[in-house]
Amino acid sequence: MSSAEPKLDRVVAVSEDEASRHENSKPSASFADSLARYRSWCDDVAIAIGEYQTWVEEQGGSDGEQDLRVYELADQLKSERLQVALVGEFSRGKTELLNAIFFSSFKQRLLPTAAGRTTMCPTELHFDESQPASVRLLPIETRKTPTTIAEYKITPVHWTTIHILRPNSAEEVRQAFLEANRTKNVSAWEAQELGLYTPEGGKRPSANTMVEVPAWRHAIINFPHPLLKRGLVVLDTPGLNALGVEPELTLRMLPEAHAVLFVLAADAGVTRSDMEVWNNHVAGARGVNSAGRFVVLNKIDILWDDLQDPKKIDDTLAQQVRETARILNVKPDNIFAVSAQKAMTGRAKSDRSLIERSGIAALEQRIARDVIPAKHEIIRGKVVYEVSGRLRDDCTLLSARATTIDKQLVQLRQLGGRNLDVIQKMVTRMREEKTRYDKELKGFETTRLTLSTQAKALLAPLSLVSLDTLIAESRKEMNDSWTTVGLKRGMDTFFAGTRMRIEEVSRRAESLKHEVEVIYDRLHAQYGFTRLQPARLALLPYVLDFNRLREKAEAFRDSPVTVMTEQHFVVNRFFITLVSQARHIFDECNRSTKGWFQALVTPLYKQLQDHRAAIEGQLDHLRKIHKNMDTLGSQVADLELARTGLGRELALLGGLLERIQRPVG
Repeated sequence: MSSAEPKLDRVVAVSEDEASRHENSKPSASFADSLARYRSWCDDVAIAIGEYQTWVEEQGGSDGEQDLRVYELADQLKSERLQVALVGEFSRGKTELLNAIFFSSFKQRLLPTAAGRTTMCPTELHFDESQPASVRLLPIETRKTPTTIAEYKITPVHWTTIHILRPNSAEEVRQAFLEANRTKNVSAWEAQELGLYTPEGGKRPSANTMVEVPAWRHAIINFPHPLLKRGLVVLDTPGLNALGVEPELTLRMLPEAHAVLFVLAADAGVTRSDMEVWNNHVAGARGVNSAGRFVVLNKIDILWDDLQDPKKIDDTLAQQVRETARILNVKPDNIFAVSAQKAMTGRAKSDRSLIERSGIAALEQRIARDVIPAKHEIIRGKVVYEVSGRLRDDCTLLSARATTIDKQLVQLRQLGGRNLDVIQKMVTRMREEKTRYDKELKGFETTRLTLSTQAKALLAPLSLVSLDTLIAESRKEMNDSWTTVGLKRGMDTFFAGTRMRIEEVSRRAESLKHEVEVIYDRLHAQYGFTRLQPARLALLPYVLDFNRLREKAEAFRDSPVTVMTEQHFVVNRFFITLVSQARHIFDECNRSTKGWFQALVTPLYKQLQDHRAAIEGQLDHLRKIHKNMDTLGSQVADLELARTGLGRELALLGGLLERIQRPVG
């Protein structure tokens, strides 16, 4: 390796001036530090969840389905990613913005931005430590199949891989990245079959007509950059035409992004094609409150003029920001005027004043301020909420056991000095109580079977069988016309069906929760069980997921690209993508509902078993004391030891609960 080639992770002794220049080449410390804190929080919560699961298994309370769910939640945190997507028309400087924000530590452009060269296929940048540094490329020919990009991601055999043997070599990395932008010439017939060419007037293209198309449908770059190592995932997208013919971008990839940067060019303003991208692919990507959606007015250096008054330049730029805000109907403070090219140059040359003038730091700090906390809240609302509920239930059960032991200790300590006849009567009474309780448990088996049957009914509307039935109904509404008119009918049927199914699950869950509460009340009255408060089934996140999917689907369906082409290919692929995304939401909703049911009934089952164990333990103590009064002291000592152990377990769980609920530092 040449000594001139920059290294990412090499630690060297540097002077204060060199250190300062190195700092100037980095992204905003606010963004990098916030991402590092968030990654650390995810890792710590995942470790705490793992320790909790270990405790459950050590207590003998292991359950296959519940264990699997806990492991899923921990794995979700370990693989947690912060996704940032860049969207805009061709030649708006999206790739240069990526270079400036994320890859300036190479001191040169890592992603290709040469004149006349533009992003040709959606490109994801991430880091998976289990895989070597590489560029994986999905051939454009896969567009002929009904398989989605998400489905292809789990079948590596279809991808072409370029390994990056020296990830610290900027030139080797740049050459590997260049491949994602390669194009090739194919016949117009094949381009039409790929859904990438529509002949004028619907005429059949000539056999000699050649069309330039992207060589690749999708690119995934696995690269050990520090920010990518901390969980950042970046999606660089092509222009309007590519967005129009790849519905998966609009329906899945952009809605999944936690930040969407819509990039405009200051020298072009907001063009008609910019508005099409904004209205059809960006405006609803982050839901009603638009959190995480930012407008980047790039190339502001076009306005810089050393011969002009700086204040006049600033006023012109401020006016352009206000006009852009008016056209897009967004707040001016959501528009960031930057020069990605000058930011890249400033960081490559460690020029602090040029970096400051480029405006890049304000954008980075805003992403750190708004996006990372919002992502944290999403995880708290799903993972932390579910695990915390389980932990609190276990703490409640341990407290109930501790209370039972305290009562037994009081009873045993009062036995000192009593005659054997009194103790015998107590033994007889405990035997009778055990007999009654054993009958209660037998009767409860019927209740358990009833609850299991209701659980199956609860999950039925969320099953794949139910979804496939809905898909078939939606296809029937389309009458196999595969036009936007038929698609509207199919979509109306599809989303009405999803809403009806979720509402039915919610209704059944509420009924089931009420039944369990009645059981708790009865057992509390008869046996003094701790009255737990079962949580409601929280389906709102999935309702919002479907709402966002519908918004994006309707925007794509009504977009000029879809309406004007009326391509069977595009409409068919759109419906396939829609169904694929809906399957994912249904699966998540199903697993969450199943986990909710287990959390609903498991504490009940545990209390029943704990109460039986307490009766048997108390009866055993009394028998031993009746047989030999000298054992009273040892029986009390055993219970005191058990009580101390429960105190330690409660402290352990309390500490884990505190770690899991702790906000990002």
